[in-house]
Amino acid sequence: MDSVLTLINEYGMVIYAILFSYCALKSGWLPLFAGYAAYAGALDVGIVAIATFAGGYLGDEIRFVAARKYGVHWLERPTRLGYLFKRAKTLADRHAVRYIFIYRYPKGLRTIGALPIGLTDMNWSRFTFLNASSALLWTFILVGGGYTFGSTFETLGMQNLTAVSLMLLGIFLFTLYRAWLKEDRHAIKIAEDNKPG
Repeated sequence: MDSVLTLINEYGMVIYAILFSYCALKSGWLPLFAGYAAYAGALDVGIVAIATFAGGYLGDEIRFVAARKYGVHWLERPTRLGYLFKRAKTLADRHAVRYIFIYRYPKGLRTIGALPIGLTDMNWSRFTFLNASSALLWTFILVGGGYTFGSTFETLGMQNLTAVSLMLLGIFLFTLYRAWLKEDRHAIKIAEDNKPG
């Protein structure tokens, strides 16, 4: 780990740019590692927090705008993908606020994160406030966690972090599946109630 910290220390500003880009594109454990690197003195914790927050916030703003601009075309497609986007919109309409605060954590989910919210009727000012709040919390948890618990970080190990991330993904997918089934039952009940006769 010392060689990694030396390398980080040597490349300074490039590391912050990589961290920003990483956080704009996806979630994962890099902000936690950057918090640990700040604890170890290889990075500045303030710049790490700013890069993490800015990347997380701006990346989701771009996804939201992309879904707003192109989402209607996605919803109108008579394909399986169009159907999935319609279902995502329905779930996002119901659970938007909770979803904004949850999707940053499970591994792999953040890549599409804000797209379903961009398909809803939520206005931009509300989304940007919730997005900033969620990104701030995410930054505090990951960067703060890496910095605060830096002394125990080495003993935790990468396999344990991956297991925790996969567990969070499993919990999220299970919850999403239950919401999906509940939505199906709700749609069937409405259809049955509206049947003539």
